[in-house]
Amino acid sequence: MLIGEYTHNIDNKNRVSLPSKFRLLMGKKIVITPGLDQCLFAFTLKDWERIADKLSENSSMLSSDMRSFTRYMFGGASEIEVDSIGRVLVPDFLARRANLKTKVVLIGVQNRLEIWNEKSWTDYKKEVEKKADSLAEKLSDLGLM
Repeated sequence: MLIGEYTHNIDNKNRVSLPSKFRLLMGKKIVITPGLDQCLFAFTLKDWERIADKLSENSSMLSSDMRSFTRYMFGGASEIEVDSIGRVLVPDFLARRANLKTKVVLIGVQNRLEIWNEKSWTDYKKEVEKKADSLAEKLSDLGLM
């Protein structure tokens, strides 16, 4: 399971080092795709295949929303190799989309890694922290705890 928060530099070629803990879990190839909430998602190949299968099982080309979402996720996805020192090269169009500059934050979220612009993450986290109690209350019916 991917968990934790790490701040790293992104170089001028859009390379970022994965934390060693994540490297071990993710393997030598990952898929980076546009995410939600102004970040990028990164998946292991196995998890990406599982997501692709679920989306194709539940999708209909007749549904405008499903067409739009699958285009968004798959059209922007890139298979990326992790280099020998644990870096990944974020494609330019994805780095621009997430506004990745000098510092990025890598967040482990169960089966995915999220890649955030440092300021965007800080702002987002502050907003979520303000409403964490009410979110927990809304989700309490799911019987998570």
